[in-house]
This record gives sequence, structure tokens and C-alpha cells, in this order.
Amino acid sequence: MSARLDPAALVLHLVTDTALSAPRQVPDVVAAAVAGGAGMVQVRDKHASARELTALLVAVAERVGRAVPVLVDDRADVYLAARAAGAPVAGVHVGQADLPVELARRVVGPDAVLGLSAASAGELAAASALPPGTVDYLGVGAVHATRTKPDHPAPLGVEGFARAAARTGLPCLAIGGVRVEDAAPLRTAGAAGLAVVSGICAAPDPAAAAARYVRAFTASGRAPGAGPDGPPEPAAAGPAAGEGAR
Repeated sequence: MSARLDPAALVLHLVTDTALSAPRQVPDVVAAAVAGGAGMVQVRDKHASARELTALLVAVAERVGRAVPVLVDDRADVYLAARAAGAPVAGVHVGQADLPVELARRVVGPDAVLGLSAASAGELAAASALPPGTVDYLGVGAVHATRTKPDHPAPLGVEGFARAAARTGLPCLAIGGVRVEDAAPLRTAGAAGLAVVSGICAAPDPAAAAARYVRAFTASGRAPGAGPDGPPEPAAAGPAAGEGAR
């Protein structure tokens, strides 16, 4: 596990969706989810301009970025802009069609959290072959079909996720239509955590929804990062931490 990221932050990774959050404001939904136990937030809005996405990222980071890591989807430039504005933004998540991950690491620097989407055997092999420290975690999916990302790869299912997670030593977040009832099977399958969009953003009570995911995942095994004989060791660095899909 990267020293940039507490393993506990990975248990529940909220990916924002502006349309699903409406009529509520995204920062309000995020704050509620963090109060319910979300340990990391990825700000995503594919329809926003660079100016709009920067404003949204800054607003979310100012609201929760001193409590949990706040990342932005795809846009290293927006990450840099938000940091220049003084916002407590932790990093970037990139996909296979975005800025190449090794170049993204050079752009965001050695201290930023950097996540990468991966699904196929080739993508997982390439991620595992990256220089150590390039990537902090992988988003692996889609586990199930999801409307929040229509161009997702063919669904893996829980068994497919297990095969994918076994191909890499990097922490893997299960993403793509993940339901509360999937939490225990996915943890057994090797998930370091769950990445959720609609299961929280569309929920009437995002705090309660987040708490259900966290309870279901943490009740299914040892604490994240724990060895066979005890609790997880404290993270060396990084921000404090505590259904959906890309």
C-alpha cells in the first residue's frame, strides 16, 4: 500500500454525479456521505467545462478535503488549478483513454494520490509492471452493468473481479453497479474497497447509504490492511480517512 494513502480510505470511495445528486448540491451530498463513512471522494462530471469542474472540485475539497482525500476524475490540469487556488485536493484518477498514467504521475508530482482504471488482463498486467509508486490503487470493473458509465467494459461479475484482483498486487477497488449486498462477496474476492456512484448519490439519505456500505464491507472480514494477527499498521502519510461505477 502506498504511503500516500491510508488503507481505510479505500473502503468506500464515493464518485460524484451531479445529475443524480440533484436537486441537492454535490458538496452537500459529499459531506453527508463522508459523515456516513465514505473515506475518499472522486469528483466527476463529464459534462462540466474546465472552469465548472475546477469550481466544483474546489467546493468539494473545501468542504471535506481536510478530512478525507479528494480526487478529480481524469483532469490533471484541473487538479493543478485547484491546488493553485489553495484547495486541499489530494490527487487524480485516470482511465485507460486519459493521460498516460506515467505521464500523469510526472504532472501531478510524487505526493499526489493517483488512481487508475483497469479491467482487462492486459491493462492489469501493464499496471502491475509500472514503476513502484506510480499508482496508488486500481479501479477494477465494471462489476455489473451501470447506467452511470455507458461505455464501461463488459461486466466482470464478482468472480471476474476476483480473477482480476488476483493478477495484481495493487489495491483494487470494485466499481460498476456495486450494491450493498455485493460488499461481502467482493471483499472475499480481494477488493480493498468499493467505489460507488448511484448507490449514494441517488439515495434519499446519502449518510445512511454510505454507512450501510461501510458496515457491509467491514463486517465481512478483518479491518482493511490488517495482517493475519492484528490490526492494520498506521499509514505513513497522506490525508486522514475514516453503487455505482465509473
